[in-house]
Amino acid sequence: MSATAMRTHRCGALRAAHAGLDVRLGGWVHRRRDLGGLVFFDLRDRDGLVQVAFGPDWTPPAVMDAAGKVGNEFVILVRGKVIARPEHARNPDMSTGDVEVRASDIEICSRAVTPPIPVARSKGEPLPSEELRLVNRHLDLRRPELQKNFELRHRLFQCARTTLAGQGFLEIETPILTKPTPEGARDYLVPSRVHPGQFYALPQSPQIYKQVLMMSGFDRYFQIARCFRDEDLRADRQPEFTQIDLEASFVGPNDVYAVVESVLAALWAEGGHPVQTPFPRMAHRDAMERFGTDKPDLRYGFEIEDLGAVVGGKGFRAFDDALSAGGRVRGVRVAGGAALSRKDVDAITDVARAAGLGGLATLKRQGDQVTGSLAKLEGLTADVARLADGDMLFVAAGKDTVTSPALDRVRLDVIRRLKPAPRVAHAFTWVDAFPLFEKDRETGAWVFAHHPFTTPHPEDIARLKAGERAGIRALHYDAVYNGNELGSGSIRITDPDLQLMIFDILGIKADDAQRRFGFLLTALASGAPPHGGFAIGFDRVAMLLCGAESLRDVIAFPKTTAARALFEDTPAPIDAADLRVFKLAPVP
Repeated sequence: MSATAMRTHRCGALRAAHAGLDVRLGGWVHRRRDLGGLVFFDLRDRDGLVQVAFGPDWTPPAVMDAAGKVGNEFVILVRGKVIARPEHARNPDMSTGDVEVRASDIEICSRAVTPPIPVARSKGEPLPSEELRLVNRHLDLRRPELQKNFELRHRLFQCARTTLAGQGFLEIETPILTKPTPEGARDYLVPSRVHPGQFYALPQSPQIYKQVLMMSGFDRYFQIARCFRDEDLRADRQPEFTQIDLEASFVGPNDVYAVVESVLAALWAEGGHPVQTPFPRMAHRDAMERFGTDKPDLRYGFEIEDLGAVVGGKGFRAFDDALSAGGRVRGVRVAGGAALSRKDVDAITDVARAAGLGGLATLKRQGDQVTGSLAKLEGLTADVARLADGDMLFVAAGKDTVTSPALDRVRLDVIRRLKPAPRVAHAFTWVDAFPLFEKDRETGAWVFAHHPFTTPHPEDIARLKAGERAGIRALHYDAVYNGNELGSGSIRITDPDLQLMIFDILGIKADDAQRRFGFLLTALASGAPPHGGFAIGFDRVAMLLCGAESLRDVIAFPKTTAARALFEDTPAPIDAADLRVFKLAPVP
């Protein structure tokens, strides 16, 4: 076979309708089976697998001999005829299982050593360790399930582009080499060779540039943006990530909500899950009160309740002490919670302790029997606690800053253990009216809750100028899905004096603000339309729609939680000679 032969079809595209066709295929040998005088390959490309058969009745002897020398993961080209399999020989587990290709010619394009990790696995066979798979990412990416993830990721990209372009948004690229910005994480810095001692920063987001585009009259902007944040990592975070970034002029929150909902609805439809819009809305304060988190999972009940009136003053010292100290007694009423074992309850209590609580009090009702640490409280009956048969109550006491995150963890752990049927499969919500400021956990000082370009709520600006910080709301909003934050946005500051005041609150004085953000302040002073925007965390969306367990399953070459790229082995040391080019001294 000529090395320049073209493929006529992809392997996974062949169906019964192609029977009788002469085809040329190329791909990797997924598995091979030698059955005496017959040799079978499962040939794989990104579309899937097809069985290729070599037999003396249709395959020339020289081709049979060559087929006998082919191993797993060899890259080959084959020519043959598509044949419908007999009924008894069809494979319902393969999309191409109704046919096979009877090969008349073969060319080995590339031989392969025995792979250190298997690409073809038997059903139920566990994957190798993630570290080993990341070291051998070129092989891991050959897995059909990962290739399907990236095919869907591609379709989601195109869907987002089409949806936004159809609403008049222009795709505009912003710089990758930029200035440092205070956006809640450290910047990755890039030394300049032509300007020794000076540095670029990789963008944490295109925030300032997209605002400047609004002041430049571009009206509606979007970008599939690469962003970089040097922060401690988790399973759902990467140091470099992709977001669908958008900004629009002459808009308020409702306008932004409508655009973002149209994009998310289109993405979920592309992923095979049509959803209804508009999404419900919830103030940040209500989310914290009812769920203990600003990213509530609304698929289930089990909401947090204030139980001070139910259990206070009944002789339980921990509760009474918390109430007298200005705290509250709150809890989660769990329908069906009596099914939890003692071991489950102990484990849930450990989750609460790990989240900062001293412990959890409980009350359980099974028929006429009421048990738990609260069962002996005077006047506290199952009816008073509103417990139906089979219910259980988990109760915590203290400041909201402690009980809210702890009860959120308790609630999620209860759901994980009970596995209740969800009330809805796809629970979207907007969380808005976030606080503009929050207290730093270490210093106690007021700091910006989000980035410093978010405008305060118009009703709270007078209080802000009067020096108040607590309770000042921001025109900031998050989109939440099944307990996952999909993205954030806000209406931006357009008054340069207000922007300078916000910088000053952050400790950035006027001279420093001009040095660091002079181009933004200049643009604001030149006439800024009201504008706002949003950024959708695209990697997380792809992960959720693929049903993947980690962002690393939807990012081609991801980093570990230690921010290392195992395939490329980076970060890596730099030679002293290279450092001298940048006028940087070698690190001892």
